[in-house]
Amino acid sequence: MAKGDVREFEDPSADVLAEAAAAFGLLASAARLHIMWALAQGESDVTHLADRVGGALPAISQHLTKLKLAGLVRSRREGRRQVYFVDDPDVVTVVRLMVGQLADRERHEATAPVRLVHETGA
Repeated sequence: MAKGDVREFEDPSADVLAEAAAAFGLLASAARLHIMWALAQGESDVTHLADRVGGALPAISQHLTKLKLAGLVRSRREGRRQVYFVDDPDVVTVVRLMVGQLADRERHEATAPVRLVHETGA
């Protein structure tokens, strides 16, 4: 968007806000967010996702179904396997940005020197 573009100040429509809220609602699950993070790194089948995320196969399949119905994930068949992937680069950007920033913050806080708290004598 160009500087001074009026569109940057317009509120999105109610439909757009509802769609965004639904997507964020789906990503509010740690398991689904982990699945999205993993798929942002590259496509995968349900077995590999279950191993990586640490969930049971049926639970991961249910999460993938919800993400697929919401249009956040797509799949294709490769022989007997169903391979899942994120087909929307904007979703990948949001997930990588949010999770990446929080992970960086956690790493930074873990390596930051301990600050001594001085009593004020009050």
